[in-house]
Amino acid sequence: QVHLVESGGGLVQAGGSLRLSCSVSGLRFENYHVGWFRQAPGKEREPVACMSWHRDTTKYGDSVQGRFTISRDKAKNTLALEMNNLKPEDSAMYYCAASDYFCSASSDNYWGQGTQVTVSS
Repeated sequence: QVHLVESGGGLVQAGGSLRLSCSVSGLRFENYHVGWFRQAPGKEREPVACMSWHRDTTKYGDSVQGRFTISRDKAKNTLALEMNNLKPEDSAMYYCAASDYFCSASSDNYWGQGTQVTVSS
């Protein structure tokens, strides 16, 4: 059984930083496309940062480009999202995912339960 668990969310002031982590059991991240997605109330889930399984391709949402960095630790089988210069509009539930599809919020993905990020102005 596959189980993804996100951690690291919280309340931070605008301009601050957070580092999200995602641990997994039941699969190896290196065998999947991986990514971070977010969903704010009343909005659709959107990709924030994605990495292809062979790690040669990353993709960031336009609004986070230059501020967020996705990384994967093969030895620890974990995924991370470094978020800098946070803005109130970054507030959302953040989810990590492993997928057969690159940067897709497919319902076929393996999803974690999410971690809340709230940025105060």
